[in-house]
Amino acid sequence: MDKIFPNKAITDLFNIEIPVIQGGMVWCSGWRLASAVSNNGGLGLLGSGSMYPEVLREHIRKMKQATNKPWGVNIPLLYPDIDQLMKIIVEEEVKIVFTSAGSPAKWTPFLKEHGVTVAHVIANSRLARKCEDAGVDAIVAEGFEAGGHEGREETTTMNLIPLVRDVTSLPLIAAGGIGSGRQIMAAMVLGADGVQIGSAFALSQESSAHQAFKEMAVNAKEGDTMLTLKQLAPVRLLKNHFYKLVEEAQLKGASPEELRELLGRGRAKKGIFEGDLDEGELEIGQVSAMIKEIKPVSEIIESLVAEFQETKNKICK
Repeated sequence: MDKIFPNKAITDLFNIEIPVIQGGMVWCSGWRLASAVSNNGGLGLLGSGSMYPEVLREHIRKMKQATNKPWGVNIPLLYPDIDQLMKIIVEEEVKIVFTSAGSPAKWTPFLKEHGVTVAHVIANSRLARKCEDAGVDAIVAEGFEAGGHEGREETTTMNLIPLVRDVTSLPLIAAGGIGSGRQIMAAMVLGADGVQIGSAFALSQESSAHQAFKEMAVNAKEGDTMLTLKQLAPVRLLKNHFYKLVEEAQLKGASPEELRELLGRGRAKKGIFEGDLDEGELEIGQVSAMIKEIKPVSEIIESLVAEFQETKNKICK
């Protein structure tokens, strides 16, 4: 793959074949999806944000049986049992961890002491310096187009990548709105060394998301996802009955407390994992409008590489 992807900053760092990382998405990123991505040359990540500690341990052990290629775990630092997750990471000798939703300074030194390669997800260039100071090995810069929880600045990937590239020399992974080989090329032209892809893998055959959620997402069109709940934590959702309830409440001036009550508990599980398309929280990115089929991971990655090569050939004529 060296001739196709000559930039080796990410492939060398993680010892993978192609500079494609699968997002550690809640209710989608179990061992089947993560191992499929790793077995096809990318870096698969377990999404610990929707796993109890012992469930994470179970998925880690299944990963070890399912692949001998590099893989990792995504850990949202706001997770309530973060101490238990980190203990499991060390006990199970996980080699790669992607952290998000918190300061990289808190856990990066601990992980590095235990021989873990660390990447941290950011949404603005200011945090790039903090990542360097904390000693992370790579940065994931995630733009406004991404699914799930977002940065408050609403900076698009097109702007975010060069902004972050200008302030750090660390290996840089672009995320948000990337689901094709053309978009991988664009991210690299902007200064990224690799990409993190969420929605395309969330809608794969191996994803643990409910089939009904996948089918609704692949039928989504432009404008069918919106960023909402900005008073709490901005999140991009497919428009459904729950989304409309949130919008109506916000238009009436609902307080953060009222919005929390409306959100309740387990909305993402209800929508993504259980397939409740009316009352669930349906997290997916803008790029879902470009995804027309539910495919196996092998076909998704094959298409990404082929389109990247085709785009590269056109540019280099």
